Amino acid sequence: MTDCNLIDLGLINYQEAWTKQKTLFTQAIDLKLNNKKPQLNLLVCEHPHVYTLGKSAELKNLLLNNQMLKEKNIEVFDIERGGDITYHGPGQCVIYPIFDLEQLGIGVKQFVFKIEQSIINTLKTMDIFSERIDGRIGIWIDKDEPNERKIAAIGIKCSRHITMHGLAFNIMPDLNYFNFIVPCGISNKGVTSVKNEIHREIDYQIIKNVLISEISTIFDLNFK
Repeated sequence: MTDCNLIDLGLINYQEAWTKQKTLFTQAIDLKLNNKKPQLNLLVCEHPHVYTLGKSAELKNLLLNNQMLKEKNIEVFDIERGGDITYHGPGQCVIYPIFDLEQLGIGVKQFVFKIEQSIINTLKTMDIFSERIDGRIGIWIDKDEPNERKIAAIGIKCSRHITMHGLAFNIMPDLNYFNFIVPCGISNKGVTSVKNEIHREIDYQIIKNVLISEISTIFDLNFK
């Protein structure tokens, strides 16, 4: 079992959380370059309304102009993770693992697989069946059906086996904000949330804690 700092940032501006990530990421790389073992960190948060564009993002997938973004009080950031455009907002659980994959004895593919599995297991506790789709990172419901829809997005950066960025799990966000983008550049698929799937009131905190617990189990972490 590997020790890991669990840092709950609550509702936090994207820029502030991004800066926190980059600081921890850079510190971890510096330690590795000096043959020292970096501490693992798991940042958990929600963000005010924001769109982030990954390295392969196309601006045409953002369907609002600058004036519309300002009117709706939505920020936009170009960031260094992989992937296209995605949305973050209140009611969505965003988790940023700053992990040293060498300490965990895994590679990037295994890391993503374990992140995906933690989401799948969390949904299973609410009797929601979800799965992976080859060629598409993230977690989906009703795979290969006409109403196939995404419930969690994953986008990471990894350098010298240190990770940053991570996952966005739709617990109870306002799904209307996904209508203003082409999520992850996929135009013909829907987006959903836990609340949308089970059609009843839910407790955000309880579901968030289940996800954190699943990450702890799957990665064999001892949260401090």
